[in-house]
Amino acid sequence: MNTKVLTAHVPIPLAEKIDQIAARIERSRGWIVKQALSDWVDQEEDRRRMTLEGMTDVKAGQVIDHQSVQAWAESLSTDKPLPMPR
Repeated sequence: MNTKVLTAHVPIPLAEKIDQIAARIERSRGWIVKQALSDWVDQEEDRRRMTLEGMTDVKAGQVIDHQSVQAWAESLSTDKPLPMPR
């Protein structure tokens, strides 16, 4: 696999935490950073996909009103929670 070097300035406390984790799990600093970036990119791609799906639902009128969601959420801490709004 071809690679490309990226450089980033990070706060010293964060760099120290990365070094501590790397030592604890016996991995390199580079491995830790690559893993973190991969996970972040995956998360951002999922967030974008879900946002686009949500916008498609909104355009199609498939929405649940705020009051129903709020009532449901508030009921979750009671003895008789409401069913999830659909």
